[in-house]
Amino acid sequence: MRWHSKATRSLSFRLDHFDGLILFDFETEPAESNSEYLVNLISLELTYFCSGILFAAVVKRQVWDYALTVTLLHVIITSLVMLEFPLVWQWWLALGSGLFLMICNGQLIAYFMCQSEQS
Repeated sequence: MRWHSKATRSLSFRLDHFDGLILFDFETEPAESNSEYLVNLISLELTYFCSGILFAAVVKRQVWDYALTVTLLHVIITSLVMLEFPLVWQWWLALGSGLFLMICNGQLIAYFMCQSEQS
């Protein structure tokens, strides 16, 4: 019984507030116990994963180009919204892993889509 309640608490995230800046927030304290940081991290990774699928469906080729462009735009918009350049290495690591996920996921799907169209 104790394990179940502990697992449920650790898998549920609760935000005390939600605002429009959460998409650009790189100043949140990166910690495993910080639910706001975990929500930001998971939403970033899921967004990049889904974007890779979307780019593969729309573009069908060169997903990496669109992924790099969108990521560059995200960094520029984040800097403008937060009025400073992000220097937090955890944010860059999360952004880089999301970019890698988007490129790999999108290119793989685009490869198989183009392969099935040729045969």
